[in-house]
Amino acid sequence: MKQYDVGGMMCAACSARVEKAVSAVPGVTSCAVSLLTNSMGVEGSASDEEIIKAVVDAGYEAKVKETATSGAASNTNASSEASSQSQDPLADKETPRLKKRLILSLIFLLPLLYCTMGHMFWSWPLPAFLMSHTGMGLLQLALTTIIIIINNRFFTSGIKSALHLAPNMDTLVSLGAGVSYIYSIWVLISGATAHDFYFESAAMILTLITVGKMLEARSKGKTTDALKGLMKLAPKTATIIDSTGAEKTVPIEQVKIGDVFVVRPGENIPVDGVIIEGNAAINEAALTGESIPVDKTANDTVSAATTNLSGFIKCRATRVGQDTTLSQIIKLVSDAAATKAPIAKIADKVSGIFVPTVIAISLVTLGIWFAVGATAGTAIMHAVAVLVISCPCALGLATPVAIMVGNGIGARNGILFKTASALEQAGHTQIIALDKTGTITNGEPIVTDIITAENQTEQTLLQIACSLEKKSEHPLAKAITKKAEEQKITALETQDFQIFPGNGLKANINEASCAGGNFNFIKQLANITPAIVAQSDSLAAQGKTPLFFANGSTLLGIIAVADTIKQDSKAAVEELKALGIKVVMLTGDNERTARAIASQAGIENVIAGVLPQQKADAINKLKKEGKTCMVGDGINDAPSLTTADLGVAIGAGSDIAVDAADVVLVKNTLHELPALIRLSRATVRNIHQNLFWAFFYNVLCIPLAAGAFVPLLGWHLNPMFGAAAMSLSSFCVVMNALRLRGKYDSHGRHNAIIRYITK
Repeated sequence: MKQYDVGGMMCAACSARVEKAVSAVPGVTSCAVSLLTNSMGVEGSASDEEIIKAVVDAGYEAKVKETATSGAASNTNASSEASSQSQDPLADKETPRLKKRLILSLIFLLPLLYCTMGHMFWSWPLPAFLMSHTGMGLLQLALTTIIIIINNRFFTSGIKSALHLAPNMDTLVSLGAGVSYIYSIWVLISGATAHDFYFESAAMILTLITVGKMLEARSKGKTTDALKGLMKLAPKTATIIDSTGAEKTVPIEQVKIGDVFVVRPGENIPVDGVIIEGNAAINEAALTGESIPVDKTANDTVSAATTNLSGFIKCRATRVGQDTTLSQIIKLVSDAAATKAPIAKIADKVSGIFVPTVIAISLVTLGIWFAVGATAGTAIMHAVAVLVISCPCALGLATPVAIMVGNGIGARNGILFKTASALEQAGHTQIIALDKTGTITNGEPIVTDIITAENQTEQTLLQIACSLEKKSEHPLAKAITKKAEEQKITALETQDFQIFPGNGLKANINEASCAGGNFNFIKQLANITPAIVAQSDSLAAQGKTPLFFANGSTLLGIIAVADTIKQDSKAAVEELKALGIKVVMLTGDNERTARAIASQAGIENVIAGVLPQQKADAINKLKKEGKTCMVGDGINDAPSLTTADLGVAIGAGSDIAVDAADVVLVKNTLHELPALIRLSRATVRNIHQNLFWAFFYNVLCIPLAAGAFVPLLGWHLNPMFGAAAMSLSSFCVVMNALRLRGKYDSHGRHNAIIRYITK
C-alpha cells in the first residue's frame, strides 16, 4: 500500500472528497483517507504523480509519505536530533500554529468585546471619540479585520471547498463570519445605529472555532506517540561473533541474516533468530503481553525486543531490519492509523445541505423582493437578514459543547477520551474484544492453591518451595516467595543450586536433595500418587500452573500459581451483555488457560493463541459483524487497538498501549467500561438534541428574516431580534449540554448516575 501525507483537510467532508477524487483515478483499486493522521493509503497501479494530481485538483495538498522508521533512523546521534526534529514526519506541527493563532485572536477580541458588549450593554467607559457611530464602527472594523486576517485559513478553505461543490464546516464558518462582517460594513457606510453592527459576531465565530481546531489538532498529535514508543523498543546494538570467533558489538543496522549473536541475562534480543546453543527464560511480554516468561532452548525461535531473564544463549539471525516481528508490529500500527476512517462530525454532514439551502433561500428572497418592485436596499436587507439569522454559531457549538461536557464527566470518573471522535464512537459499539492478561486478570501470577501430599504439612511444603525458588527470577518463583513472606516463613540455605530450563530446579537443603518443577520433571525423582495427579489435572483445567516439590524421593505436594481475574471483571462483563454488546476474549495465551479464565469472567466467545498480527486480523473479522472495540494493556495489543473501531487501554498498562488507544481507563479496571458506553450514548443523544436547538430558531426566524410575514402582519426582522435569536439558540445548546453534568452527583457512583441519565 502506498502512503501519502494530505494537507488542507479540516473535516469529514474534506476527507470524503479526497477519497472520492483518488478512487476515481484509473488504476486505483482502493483508497482510505484518515483525517486523524492527515494521511492516505492507496492500493493499485496508479503512479504517484496521478494520485497527487487528483488530490490537488480536489483542492488539497499531497506528497509521498516519509516512513516513520526512516525518519527515526536518521537521528543517529544527539547532535543531529535537533536539526532533524523539524523534518520528523511524526512531529505535531499543527497545534503550535493554531495556538499562536488563538493567542493573537484573543489579544484583539477582548478589546472588541469591551467596546461592544461592555459599553453598549453595561455602559463601560470609552474615550469620547469612540462614542460616535463612525468612531465605534471604525474601531470594530479595524479589530475584526485583524482577526479575520489572523484566521484567513477558514476563508481560504471554506471558499475553496465551496468552489469544488463540497462545502464543509469551514464554509459555514466563513459564511457566517463573512456575511456578518460585510453586513456590518454596509451598516457603517449607510449610517445606521451602532446596535446594528455584527462585527463582534464575526470575530467570536472565528476565535471559538479556532479553540476547537487547536484541541483537535493536539489530540491528533498524540496518536503518533504509539509509533515513537514502539521504535524506542528496538535495540540499537547487537553482540555478534565475527569470523575469528571474537565477540564484537555493532550497530543493529549492520546485523545480517545468518550472523551469529549472543545474548546475556538482562539483555534484549537484537533481531529475530533461532537459538543454536544455550538455554534461557525469555520475557516475551513486549510481543505476546503474557507475564510468564517462556523457557527456550536449542532450535527455539527468539524475537527482537524480548528480554533474556536468565541463561546465556547463542543465536543465528533469521530476520533483520524491517522484517523483524517488532518492525512488523510498528508497520501494523502505522498502517492501521493511516487507514482508520474518522467518524464524520454531524455538523459536517449537515453542512452539505445547510449551506446551499441557506444561500438558495437568500437568493430566492432577493429575487422575490425585486420581483414585487421593492427597492434594492429593501431586497438586499432581507436577503442579508436571512444569512445573518442563519449564522452557524449555535451549529458550531452543538457538537463541541456536548463533547466538552462529556469529556469532563469522563475525566472526573477515570475515563479519558483522546478525541471527540472516540467519545462519539464508543456509543455505537456492538462487539468488545477483551485482552486477558492485565485486562481481565491482574497480570501478576499469585499462589492460588497449596495441596500437600500424605503426611506432609503446608508449612514444610511452602518452606522448601520458597528455599528453592528464592534464587530464581521466574515470575512463578516470585509468587511462591511472596506467599511465604505473607505467612512469615523463612527460607533455608541452599547449596549446589541448579536450573533446568523448561523443567524445574534442584538444590541441597539440610544435606537433602530437593527439587521443584513440572510433573514430568518431578515424577523422575519422586513417587506421585494417582490422587495427586488427578488434583494436578483439575488445577490445570482451571487455567492454573501446578508446581510439584519433592524432598529426595518424597513428594511434598503441589503449589498452584495463576494469574487471577480482577474482582470486578465478571460484573463488568455482565453489564456489557445487558447493554446488548457481544463480549469476546482475545489472547495470546493457550486455549485451555484462556477458556478457564473466560469461564470465570462469564465470557463465552474466546479467541486464543494469537500473536499481535493475528490479533489485528481477528479484530478485522469482528468488524465485519459490527462496530468493534478492543480493550488491552500490553505492547502486543497496540496493532489491534489501532485496528479496532475504538481502542481502549487499561491505565496501568504499557505506555505504548495507552498511546495507541482512543480511550484510557485510568483506574485500571473494567468497571468503567460499561460506564464508558453509557456516557457516550448519552452524549451522542445530547448532540442530536443540540442540533435540533441549533436549527430551531432558523426554522422560526428565516421566514421572518425573508419578509414572509410583511404582507400579512407587517412584520420585519429587527436586527436586535436576530441577535437575540442567535444568542437564545446558543444559550439553549449550552444549557442542554450542561444537563449531562447536572445529573451527576460528585460523591456518588458514576455507573449508577449514567444509568439514570440514559433512561
